[in-house]
Amino acid sequence: MSTVSDFVIQRLKDWSVSRVFGFPGDGIGAFDGALGRAEREGEGLKYIRPTHEELCALMATAHAKFTGEVGVCVATSSPGGFHLINGLYDAKMDNQPVVAIVGQQGLASLGTFNQQESNLERTFADVAVYVQTIVSPQQAQAVIDTAFRTARTRLQPAVIILPHDVQAMEMQEPGREHWVSRSSAVAPSTSITPPESDLVRAAGILNAGKKVALLVGHGANGATDDVLKVAELTGAGIITALRGKQVVPSDVPYHTQQLGLLGSRPSLTMMKECDTLLLLGTNYPYGEFLPESGQARAIQVDLKPEQMGLRYPTEVNLWGDVKATLAALIPHLETKTDLSWQDSLSAAMRDWEDEVAAQAQVEYEKLNPRLVFHELNKRLPPQAIVTCDAGTTADWYGHHIRLRRGMLGDLSGRLATMLAAMPYALAAKFAYPERSVICTIGDGAFQMLGMNELITIKKYMHSWDNPQLIILVAHNDDLTQVSWEMRTEDGNPLWETAQDVQTMDYAGYAELFGFKGIRVKTPEEVGAAWDAAFAHRGVTLIDAYVSKDVPPIPAHITREYALNTAKALIKGDPEEAQVIVDSAKALITEGVERVKDALHIGGSGKEGEKH
Repeated sequence: MSTVSDFVIQRLKDWSVSRVFGFPGDGIGAFDGALGRAEREGEGLKYIRPTHEELCALMATAHAKFTGEVGVCVATSSPGGFHLINGLYDAKMDNQPVVAIVGQQGLASLGTFNQQESNLERTFADVAVYVQTIVSPQQAQAVIDTAFRTARTRLQPAVIILPHDVQAMEMQEPGREHWVSRSSAVAPSTSITPPESDLVRAAGILNAGKKVALLVGHGANGATDDVLKVAELTGAGIITALRGKQVVPSDVPYHTQQLGLLGSRPSLTMMKECDTLLLLGTNYPYGEFLPESGQARAIQVDLKPEQMGLRYPTEVNLWGDVKATLAALIPHLETKTDLSWQDSLSAAMRDWEDEVAAQAQVEYEKLNPRLVFHELNKRLPPQAIVTCDAGTTADWYGHHIRLRRGMLGDLSGRLATMLAAMPYALAAKFAYPERSVICTIGDGAFQMLGMNELITIKKYMHSWDNPQLIILVAHNDDLTQVSWEMRTEDGNPLWETAQDVQTMDYAGYAELFGFKGIRVKTPEEVGAAWDAAFAHRGVTLIDAYVSKDVPPIPAHITREYALNTAKALIKGDPEEAQVIVDSAKALITEGVERVKDALHIGGSGKEGEKH
């Protein structure tokens, strides 16, 4: 007898799913049993079981980000389903197609306050673009297909709720009866292009621009050559959002990397001086770093129409796939002969790279975290995949990591949830087992659930063609990003009760699993640690004892940033002396003019207020 669960498994395969990230439980028990039968018969899905359902959802989201496929996660009823929610919000907020299959108690239990029975449709209503309980075998086909079609086209998570008794029911092929839908496992095309008239209008704006800027996000994945062609024709500079870092190779001289607190000064210059702005597959959220209203004529290209014209007033919104839209737009573009704008950005970027390198060489009382990332960047092998966590690792990743063509890198973007770097790294390793994967994570995030994933690594590493996986733990016994945000955003001193992270020997912990552990405490040890890690055909954890007082200084120090930090120190920040010393070192390295800007020397009245 073929059950509903057997059908669901086959339907997942029909949708080109080969791997699911799951955690078992009685609410999903019959489905788990079917997965086991299929595996024994050699016709199953690859089932990856990390140590927590939240990790399942984060891995499914990362799988979608790294492969462009639909990520799938599986969990039991109420507690398992609830644990999925953070990872599903990561998918929602970063526009990723994920399908979650969640168990439920039997149909007769619904609404009767039974154990582990809850209103899962209501629970998932906000996070998912489509939520549906399968209540009969004839309904299963349409629900599964709708979930996948919706996730792919809307770039959002969808949730299928599968009651325990329905899982084991005999599957029935849907017929022609009234109310019964017959569906197909055929993906709709998302290669959407706007009308020709809109393309002509957009081209006219770009052709008229003298200082064109491209802001490129993760939604432009797969369109690298098209983006570069547009920049070549229009003489544009290119900024990538943090999640779009992999779209444009770092060796493109007028690619000025990121914008804002994690960005470069040439990117800020580009936004301040451009007269034309083309946004490609990005929902960049920090409007304070975008051009002044009315300064630039703006065009946006995106598959998410509700997010167009949202961050900056646009003149033309092109609803479409970035690659397909640019391919249709390029024939309408004229070739710019004056490349002075682009050349000036390239020169500014060369100077900035020298400045970033100098920042990495500054010596502090403890190890400079910038140096650790700077030395990693120099050693990244071809096709490497780098993940970073929320917190200061994202700062150093943005400032120092340069992804060349073929490399991948990602993080939890708009949600910016802690601990995602570890499940992201594992999802990358499962998707690309032949590649070197480097996870960069802070000690606070590592302690949340990241440490657990060493167990998952130990369980599955034998299946990877290349078992090289490197984990960098930025070890400073502090929730550092929040510590700095308390100072710079709220003018509050560090609150040790909330911010301290219990210290431990992370390298020693890795060694308990048989992995290679390396402790790094001095600048002289950094390069050698990375060399040893990349020479090791296995798992390495680098325990880097870094300073927590190195300021994640943005490309442009605002008056508010400087004054709030001063307020925090005046109120009695316990790290006052070291923060002053280390901030001064960072500012001095960034140049006298920037020190003047931060302290408002030479500025007065209205001119000073502009800062």
